[in-house]
Amino acid sequence: MRNQKSIFANIDNVTVILYVILVFIGWISIYAAVYNEEHQSIFDISERYGMQLLWIAAAFVIAIVILMFDGQFFPTFAYPIFVALLLTLIGVLLFGAEVKGSKSWFKIGSFALQPSEFGKFATALALAKYLSGFNIKMQDMKTKVIASIIIGIPAVLILLQNDTGSTLVYASFVFVLYREGLSGNILLLGLYTAFLFVISLLMRINDFTFFGTVLSGDQLLIIILALIAALVAYITKRAKRFWMIVVAAFVFSAGLIYSVDYIFENVLEPHQSKRINVLLGIESDPKGAGYNVNQSLIAIGSGGFAGKGFMEGTQTKFDFVPEQSTDFIFCTIGEEWGFLGSFVLICLYIGLFLRIIYLAERQRSIFSRIYGYAVASILFFHFLINIGMAIGLAPVIGIPLPFISYGGSSLWSFTILLFIFIKLDAERINVLR
Repeated sequence: MRNQKSIFANIDNVTVILYVILVFIGWISIYAAVYNEEHQSIFDISERYGMQLLWIAAAFVIAIVILMFDGQFFPTFAYPIFVALLLTLIGVLLFGAEVKGSKSWFKIGSFALQPSEFGKFATALALAKYLSGFNIKMQDMKTKVIASIIIGIPAVLILLQNDTGSTLVYASFVFVLYREGLSGNILLLGLYTAFLFVISLLMRINDFTFFGTVLSGDQLLIIILALIAALVAYITKRAKRFWMIVVAAFVFSAGLIYSVDYIFENVLEPHQSKRINVLLGIESDPKGAGYNVNQSLIAIGSGGFAGKGFMEGTQTKFDFVPEQSTDFIFCTIGEEWGFLGSFVLICLYIGLFLRIIYLAERQRSIFSRIYGYAVASILFFHFLINIGMAIGLAPVIGIPLPFISYGGSSLWSFTILLFIFIKLDAERINVLR
């Protein structure tokens, strides 16, 4: 640890203030979401808002402890921290408790801890440590493979816990790799894969008749892609190498189209497949898989422009929205504070993301810059998907809204993630690589 006049020297006050504001909004939103007339005190630890206050106090202590460390501690011990995280992820598979279908919790009495939440900052540290090494270039295949392994190992271990939502968060690291030189073609390939997957889902439920021949949606889509590939090849008339690329793209597309059924039947859980079908309008299940989202939309829509007022949300008071203090906390804000309050919250998040990116770009340390982008990417992914779930634009995969949703594990992990970067930024003059 570093001896200095103040542990708060040189820290970015703007980032800290945004963090405190979001945490406070989360606390009062949880109070509104689970308010109980028999337990009116906001400090009652028998209720979720009382427990959240304890988590917040612990989070502030964690933040202060992080600021007490020398900034060099984090790049120095990035790999040991990562290995320790992997061991806890393996341990929870062997000895963890199952909660809501996911075996991802250590439970001691009433206390529960979710290691997968802490995997994000540990992975960010390890990835930053590797990519900031000497002679590491994102253009090299070896670099891509090792970076993918660093991201992929914890993601696979979390997937084995049956926690799909937390696994998908690791896709956010692609933005970090892109900033460090990953080809934009990789991002385009990812977008194309997602687009083709959705189109396949929409077309697979129908049959089409052409000249007396009945074709399935998959068959028609492959024929269309084959015609497009042939047309592109004919118009461009490029070299043999280009033709090979066209053929490879067609084979990849055809394989993806035919894999949709397998993924739905063997990879995704039945409730996950159903939620995706409901999201895309393939199925209608307002009292089942679509219930949460429908009630969330009702709550947000009923808030109007300025909202019903604090503690006046009827959807909240009568428990119409399941998980309204965790996954669907945004609907509480939308109902009570309306469009105006939701807009302010979104602006606070955007301000935080932009501030983190600004700080990351001013770093002299490559490690700190990469880690900063990892922080921004992880927080943005959570923000985008969680609010997308609440307004029906993303499938319900169960990930928290940073600093807002109820839960000690998520709040502590986001606090550690952010304050490590705040500490690195405070010592950016001292940490040169």
